[in-house]
Amino acid sequence: MSQTIFITGGTGFLGAYIIKELSREDFTIRALRRTDQLPSFLPKEIFERVHWVEGDLFDVVTLEECMKDVDIVIHAAALVSFNKKERDLLYKTNVEGTANVVNAAIEAGVKRMVHVSSVAALGRTSEGEEVDEEKKWVDASSNTHYAVSKYRGEMEVWRGMGEGLDVVIVNPSTILGYGNWQQSSSALFKNAYNEFPWYTEGINGFVDVEDVARATVQLMKSTISNQRFLINGENWSFRNLFNAIADGFGKKRPHLKATPLMGAIAWRLEAVKSLFTGQKPLLTKETAKVAQTATYFNHNKLLKALPEFRFTPLKECIDKTCRLYLLEHQNKMP
Repeated sequence: MSQTIFITGGTGFLGAYIIKELSREDFTIRALRRTDQLPSFLPKEIFERVHWVEGDLFDVVTLEECMKDVDIVIHAAALVSFNKKERDLLYKTNVEGTANVVNAAIEAGVKRMVHVSSVAALGRTSEGEEVDEEKKWVDASSNTHYAVSKYRGEMEVWRGMGEGLDVVIVNPSTILGYGNWQQSSSALFKNAYNEFPWYTEGINGFVDVEDVARATVQLMKSTISNQRFLINGENWSFRNLFNAIADGFGKKRPHLKATPLMGAIAWRLEAVKSLFTGQKPLLTKETAKVAQTATYFNHNKLLKALPEFRFTPLKECIDKTCRLYLLEHQNKMP
């Protein structure tokens, strides 16, 4: 008899790829969605296997109904935002929404939960230090509001563990891949395509979206419990990342180095620009600060837990993603 998996965030970037991974096996997949619109970046046949339920993270009654006879919950729904205007929604989604999922799972008697968090929930380090699963959260001005919201969301999941849930938490670094480039980290590709001119020498972790989906499902199927796993492919400088994406698109590489002072000017200019265009700024105060720091992420614990797992080389991920976006762009041309 197949297991029933309930997933939140199934229409989002990572959530859609998790569903793709789940659909390879004999799972009964149930998923929450707010609208009828399904992701266009994956074949529609993938989503035809899913039993969709209309609702959101704040609809407690629907959440409890969704979790009846469910074996495992994958909580992948979250808001990724560094926009000050979305701060209230950020905390409501990532903290209150997670608490609602945990409570509904406990109420329904669900035994196992996989929570998709972020490396941001571990906090940033002093310049050049390495982050692994043992890092303890420290309240600091260097933490973004997104990071704080994900940390507090994790606290709700660990609370659920104390109340009987069998928990696994995954902490992906910045996720790259083909999706909706108007949203979340996929916007990095849109910015490079539009020849965003600024670069920094800051260093961060990046990972292929399909790798995160595979690791999440493999950990879900394992007997591992009450642990977290950092999922990171490679540590690259932001300059190398944007150069690689620009090369993949055949676009001009960033050519203006954003020193801390120039970064401060740039995000303010973007804020003013957004007032006139109504569009989200390409750079914010928080993202400008993160882009100046150097943080390395260690994935050794994951590779020990999943000995057969291999990460996709970042250059391969970027080249494939650029090809898919270019193909999409060509298909939309008259």
